[in-house]
Amino acid sequence: MSGWIIALIVIAIILVLTIWVIGMYNSLIGMRNRVGNSWAQVDVLLKQRADLIPNLVEVVKGYATHESTVFEQVTKARAGVVEVANNPNSTLEQRAAAEQALTNAMVNLRAIVEAYPDLKANQNFLDLQGRLASLEDKIAYGRQFYNDTVLKYNNRIMQVPTNIIAGMFRFRPAQYFAADEADRSVPQVKF
Repeated sequence: MSGWIIALIVIAIILVLTIWVIGMYNSLIGMRNRVGNSWAQVDVLLKQRADLIPNLVEVVKGYATHESTVFEQVTKARAGVVEVANNPNSTLEQRAAAEQALTNAMVNLRAIVEAYPDLKANQNFLDLQGRLASLEDKIAYGRQFYNDTVLKYNNRIMQVPTNIIAGMFRFRPAQYFAADEADRSVPQVKF
């Protein structure tokens, strides 16, 4: 009879461990999916921005026809973003670099806008500029949310005892969306 009790205890321990492993595994899968979902939300916003930029460029072109270099930069940067976004093999670093190039080109476009007071008063331009500013705010929030989700996921796969399950099933840390070095430097303001 004591053999049956020992067998039941062993079965109970195995059952508890199995349930524990399944629970941890499912928790890690859920967190990994949240990381993917939070990036997909940012991706939607980036797509909206990429779709809005050609309209903004066309309105500005009407006022500043001799600024073709800046328009080419914006168009090229936008094409780079779309190309990387449509490539399923692109990495987060490639996406971030393409988005940074587009952001830099948009800074140059905004500088042109400052030189044309009539353009700044144009209702179409004001509407597009407002929508773009709103999207930029949403993108910044989305990137922050993504990084928060990555932090929770990475912490979970590195903490004991979940790290045991994460190692067994080859869960890897997710990459943060980091700012470019140029964005970290102090801007130079000259009057």
